[in-house]
Amino acid sequence: MNTRSLRRWTWIHTWTSLISMVFMLMLCVTGLPLIFHHEIDELFEQSVKAPDLPAGTATVPLDRVLDSARQARPQDDPLFVFWRDESPNVTVVATATKGVAAPNDFHNVFVDTRTAKILGEEAPHLDVMHIILKIHKDMFAGLPGELFLGLMGLLLVLSIISGVVVYAPFMRRIEFGTIRRTSKKLAWLDLHNLAGMVTVVWLLVVGFTGTLNTLSQPAFDLWRMQQLPKLLGPYQGMAVAAPPPLDAALAAVKARLPDATVTSLTLPTSGRFGSPQHLVVWTKGDTPITSKLFTPTLVSADAALDVTVPDMPWYLQTIQVSRPLHFGDYGGLPLKILWALLDILAIAVLVSGVYLWFARKKYFAGRSNAAVQPQLHPGLHEKAT
Repeated sequence: MNTRSLRRWTWIHTWTSLISMVFMLMLCVTGLPLIFHHEIDELFEQSVKAPDLPAGTATVPLDRVLDSARQARPQDDPLFVFWRDESPNVTVVATATKGVAAPNDFHNVFVDTRTAKILGEEAPHLDVMHIILKIHKDMFAGLPGELFLGLMGLLLVLSIISGVVVYAPFMRRIEFGTIRRTSKKLAWLDLHNLAGMVTVVWLLVVGFTGTLNTLSQPAFDLWRMQQLPKLLGPYQGMAVAAPPPLDAALAAVKARLPDATVTSLTLPTSGRFGSPQHLVVWTKGDTPITSKLFTPTLVSADAALDVTVPDMPWYLQTIQVSRPLHFGDYGGLPLKILWALLDILAIAVLVSGVYLWFARKKYFAGRSNAAVQPQLHPGLHEKAT
C-alpha cells in the first residue's frame, strides 16, 4: 500500500472511530445487561406464575379469559392478548382506558389459562431494564435517536473495515498474540489490535444488525403504507366490531399455518396498530431462526372467519432475523455468555482506542520521520520501522 492510500485509510479509520466511539461505548455498556435481560428479569422482577394443578388440566375457552380481564378492569378496553414463554399457563390481557390507545400506556392483567382466575395486574411502568433498553435503542429521543445510533453503527462498520485495511499489512509481520513491551503505548496498541482482531467479525455483525434494527420502525411504516391500505382500506373509519370467538379464530389461523405458533393477538380496534373489523394474530416459527420471525395474520371479525396472510417483504424479514443475531439470544445461555465476553472485549477495544488517541502527541514527539508521522494513527510509524 502506498503512502497516500495509507494516509487516506488512516484518516478514515481515525475519524470514523473517534466520532462513533463514545456512542459505541455506551451501546456496548448498555448492551451487556441486555444480553441477559431474561435472566435479570427473572431474578429481580416479581413474575406472575400460575399455581400448580394436576398435569393435563384443560384450558378454558379464551373468551372466558377475556371476560375475566374485562371484569377486573371494567373502565378499560382489552386490546391485546399474548403469552410469554417464561410464564406457562398464564394469559396476559393488555388493556387501555376506553377510547385511549396510547403506546406504552397499557395495563396488563394476568389470567390463569386453565381457570380464568385473575393472578395479578401490572400497571404501566419503566423498570431498570426498560430504561437501559430505551438508552440502548434511542437514548430517549424516539425515532431521531434510533436513526442517529444507526448512523453511528455505520461509522463503526467503516471504522472496522478501514482498521483492517490499515493494520493487516503490519500485523502479518508479528506473531498473533504478541504484546511488545518496549513502551507502554506500544503495548496498549498491540492489546488494542489483538482485541480488535478477535472481535472484528462479531463487531461487524453486531454493528450492521444494530443499524438494521434502527430502521425497523420506518420499514414497518413503509410496509403499512404499501400493503395494508389494500387490505384494510375498505374498513377504515368503520365502527369497531365485537371480536369473534377467539378459539375459533385461532383454530382458523392454525389450519392456515399449521407449523406456526401463536404469540399474540390484537382485538378489533380503531388504533393504527390494528383493524376495526379484524383480529390481528401474530405467529412465529418453530426453529431457532424462524422463532424470531413474526408474521401478522388477519381474521375477519364475523362468522366467516376469513384468514388473510399478508406477504412480509424481504426487508422486514431481514430486520427480524437481524435481531437475534444482534443480541445473541437464539442459542441459549452458552451463546449469551460468548456474546457477553465479546462485548467486554469490544469495550476494551474502544477504551484502548480512546487512550491511544489522547496519547498520540506525546508518542509522535519522539518519532523522527516528521513527514509521515502526523498523518498516521499512533503506532503505525513504529510498525513501519
